[in-house]
Amino acid sequence: MNTLSDDIIIEASRGNAEAFEKIYNAASGFVYTVAFRVTNSREDAEEATQDVFLKVYKNLKYFGFRSSFKTWVYRITVNSAINIRNKRVKEMSKREDNYDIAIETEGAPSGREDSIYKEDNEKLVTSLLGMLNLEQRTCMILREIEGLSYKEISEALKVNINTVRTRLKRAREAILAYKGKEVVKNEL
Repeated sequence: MNTLSDDIIIEASRGNAEAFEKIYNAASGFVYTVAFRVTNSREDAEEATQDVFLKVYKNLKYFGFRSSFKTWVYRITVNSAINIRNKRVKEMSKREDNYDIAIETEGAPSGREDSIYKEDNEKLVTSLLGMLNLEQRTCMILREIEGLSYKEISEALKVNINTVRTRLKRAREAILAYKGKEVVKNEL
């Protein structure tokens, strides 16, 4: 996320549309990325991104600079994405009682090797994150993908810093255990 000056944030909190547009342009990419990593769905990530910016617009006047703007937006993003994901899980469980769920497939990637390599890496990351529980996945995204410090994650999720450390440790152990099983399976 691009660094925003306090003046832009203050102007946006006073209703300046141009200042809010600068905030949106600076933050929308990382908001979508974090939401996608939490929800593992493009549709849900788009919904979460819209939800986040509505909340930011409505609550910017209450921001108060007690934490960094980035941490404040992360907190809103993670909470919105978790709420949307939970809502989707409830909807899916209701549908499973009555219908078979169709599996969405994507078309073949473009012909360039770089895009194929990037897509393979993205699928691997998505797969590994998908095997973690929601709390572990959220911590891993914020730490390893978004580069937040333990303290920033603690503030964003409103949990103790030791809880962040524990979640990250367990997430890393789960990924290592899974990858070890894959290596053994592939060698057999």
